[in-house]
Amino acid sequence: MRILFIATALLLAACGTVGGVYTSPLAGTTWRLAALESSDDAIGTTRPADPSLYEITFNADGTASLRLDCNRGTGTWTSPGDNQLTFTPLAVTRAFCGEGSLDTRVARELGYVRSYVRDGDTLTLNMMADGGNLVWTRQR
Repeated sequence: MRILFIATALLLAACGTVGGVYTSPLAGTTWRLAALESSDDAIGTTRPADPSLYEITFNADGTASLRLDCNRGTGTWTSPGDNQLTFTPLAVTRAFCGEGSLDTRVARELGYVRSYVRDGDTLTLNMMADGGNLVWTRQR
């Protein structure tokens, strides 16, 4: 019985959860979008005109809350190991935010995130297959 308990505890720790609560260092943090970096030099880096319109909160229960310009989004996130990160498909409102909005691009690209690097107050979400990065700055 003791071995079963230890194996279960190790499995839960490996998944980043204990009793349904995420233990990732991202849990409980909020970030504001600073840049979208393409791996294609022809596309380069895109910065939002107003970064305060793009925020993501990693809730401790494994849900993510997003502000995407005039839209709102929600989904779940998992971090099964160090620097690993994935999102479920997001539920996002579909209001038209105007020309130049990055709302649909950010929502789409979050689905391709597979890892992250946290350096002080900067969080870089790396997309799979060298698809680029989403760079965020810490708000809280």
